[in-house]
Amino acid sequence: MTLTIAFLAGMLTLLSPCTLPVIPFVFASARGSKAQLLALLGGMVLMFTVVALLVSVASHWVVRITAVGRWVALAFLAVTALTLLSPRIAQLAARPFVALGNQINDASQRRGGLTAALLAGMATGMLWSPCAGPVLGAILSLAATGEKPLAVGVLLAAYGSGAALMLALLSFAGRGLTARLRPGLAFTARLRQVAGVLMLASVALIASGSQNLLQNGPVFVQRLEQRLSQWAPEPTTKVRLEPVVMPQTSSALPSLDGGTAWLNGAPLNRDALKGKVVLVDFWTYDCINCQHTLPHVREWANKYKAEGLVVVGVHTPEYPWERDVNAVKRAIAQWQLPYAVVADNHYNIWNRFGNQYWPAHYLFDAHGQLRYTAFGEGNYAEQERVIQQLLKEGRA
Repeated sequence: MTLTIAFLAGMLTLLSPCTLPVIPFVFASARGSKAQLLALLGGMVLMFTVVALLVSVASHWVVRITAVGRWVALAFLAVTALTLLSPRIAQLAARPFVALGNQINDASQRRGGLTAALLAGMATGMLWSPCAGPVLGAILSLAATGEKPLAVGVLLAAYGSGAALMLALLSFAGRGLTARLRPGLAFTARLRQVAGVLMLASVALIASGSQNLLQNGPVFVQRLEQRLSQWAPEPTTKVRLEPVVMPQTSSALPSLDGGTAWLNGAPLNRDALKGKVVLVDFWTYDCINCQHTLPHVREWANKYKAEGLVVVGVHTPEYPWERDVNAVKRAIAQWQLPYAVVADNHYNIWNRFGNQYWPAHYLFDAHGQLRYTAFGEGNYAEQERVIQQLLKEGRA
């Protein structure tokens, strides 16, 4: 059952623009054989699974190797894009890259085509970061606890395979269109050049951290994944906090201990937060949905600080390179966050809350009781009304 849920959630990622940077690479392979397309998608799923599994490894080398790997993958795909644009451009590169470029450019005629397609797929998988939906969040939280790594790997592969299936269908549709328009036209060459331009644009966006310009997806995709997440796997340490109406219930603010580092402010604990209305925001800097919510959280923090609202950011990484504390500091400065953020690299706070989502908002009243939760984007006006109501109760 859980494999099916993971596979379906992976298929849903194609409905979100988060996959747009991947699509040019898949279309570029449409001119090759079916075996090459399968090799490309297989390499993508393999690398995505390996990188996602690295969240369970706490060593600093994971951050370094994945950061270097991203730049190597970007360089490889940039060379691939240049060979698609023009063989003459490929000849201007250094000899090893020319040989690699020629192999890729003639992949449909050389025996090494499958190897080149596999490498291109692995490079794509290294860069591919699908929108962090609740199903993927649940699987990654399992990986972070170190429980049953083989089972988690199978779930991640199922998730990636669902996305690969949808991309394959898209590629086959493009192949059919190419076959219809090919007679009497140099359509194949033009398609290759267009794919090269799109690939270069995708590489530039990913390298600059601006891929979020393409990632404004529909809310209904989040809703579908939230429905699926009801049957998603959960870690054995999971404790589900439920929103309550009256403050005398037992849904108390969990401990904020166990973080890797506190940034942008002094460490906070439950004693320091007594008598305060507290908004806990789970986010990660490379998540586009989180980037959409941060301006609203920043506004509430500034607007209601004097009335007793305390915002606590919990940065729980989705991928290994997001563990870099310096990168988190840059994100805090970029978004001008006025509140303390704890780096939750080991998922300790995430699992203590029983969280599954990026982003996730937990609102606690002045008695330290959970009163409201919001997952994903949207409902900003309602969240602000809850903040106002809890602050009013706190003054009473």
